[in-house]
Amino acid sequence: MKPATRIQLSVMMFLEFFIWGGWFVTLGTFLGTNLQADGSRIGDVFSTQSWGAIIAPFIIGLIADRFFNAEKILGVLHIAGALLMYQMYTSDSIGVFYPYVFAYMVLYMPTLALVNSVSFNQMKNPEKDFSGIRVWGTIGWIVAGLLISYLFHWDAKENIANGLLKNTFLLSGSAALVLGLLSFTLPKTPPTKKTGEKISLGQIIGLDALKLLKDKNFLVFFLASVAICIPLAFYYQNTNPFLTNIGMENPTGKMTIGQASEVLFLLALPVFFTRFGFKKTILVGMLAWALRYLLFAYGNAGTLSFMLLTGIALHGICYDFFFVSGQIYTNSKAGEQFKSAAQGLITLATYGVGMLIGFKVAGLITDAYKTADGFDYKMIWLIPSAIAAAVLVLFFLFFKDEKVTKS
Repeated sequence: MKPATRIQLSVMMFLEFFIWGGWFVTLGTFLGTNLQADGSRIGDVFSTQSWGAIIAPFIIGLIADRFFNAEKILGVLHIAGALLMYQMYTSDSIGVFYPYVFAYMVLYMPTLALVNSVSFNQMKNPEKDFSGIRVWGTIGWIVAGLLISYLFHWDAKENIANGLLKNTFLLSGSAALVLGLLSFTLPKTPPTKKTGEKISLGQIIGLDALKLLKDKNFLVFFLASVAICIPLAFYYQNTNPFLTNIGMENPTGKMTIGQASEVLFLLALPVFFTRFGFKKTILVGMLAWALRYLLFAYGNAGTLSFMLLTGIALHGICYDFFFVSGQIYTNSKAGEQFKSAAQGLITLATYGVGMLIGFKVAGLITDAYKTADGFDYKMIWLIPSAIAAAVLVLFFLFFKDEKVTKS
């Protein structure tokens, strides 16, 4: 790969995840404080990510793979997204805000696949080259959080009260506009399918891989993947408001510890996976989910703040040891014929159905434990901890260990 191309792709990845990290992390705090939304409505807003994930395969399968270059669609989607971000910035009620965020997520979620397509099209050896490009996405997410906390201080309590947190939408919208314009200069990535080539609904959303569910082990893994997304939804929806409400300084910046740990544990995953196997690896990931919420439940912003920071740092184990190892397992079980369909099915089950259920549950639980003084966060965190522990026990009992290859 030419150095200039590598720089282009790295900047693309940086901006792609800078955009997401620049507004999504603080979304729960903004909705609850500035738009006075209750837990249920906050859950509805976060669920737009799931609806975007469900709709994304249709945009990719019916349009991007058949009619237009991926980089051009990427540019159009991000420019349109920048306009929607501005509308989110100007919204003064949850009713006005919701349609814009829904439309934005429908446009943004397909771009996650498009940036991968643009990258892979330039690589002769993706297994070697992609991680070096993708890591810039994580760096972009981290930089966005650090800017919000340590440069602009938008997540400081007094600035949240003054409505400055909505500036995150301007920050992300500006980055989206830049990426949209830059996308038209990216290397050409033509459609992968011919215009007249037929494509089925099963191919688009991965239904062709449903036959894998006949395998008991894969069925157990599939159901566990859906269930573990309920605790995951609690993290996305409640962590920033929780840290803000208990008085932690620079909460958004400190949450980037989770992305830093994600990079470190991603490097450790192959070693752990090879030595201990898939079942033990994924069990460690589930255990980390249960443990992090216990730390959140019993930590505070004072003398026990190390418990909160440890809980944030566990994000790398939570995500990598469950979701990344799960992708490896799915790839191994599917075989050459159904690899793409199987990955699509798992994505639909987790970021689509699983997270959709998770955000709804998180919203209802948040409302159930609202108090006169705020929220009973101890219970709000103990419940997802118990759910993660239950998934862990059921997976341990019903999943029979097997050798998994990283093919």
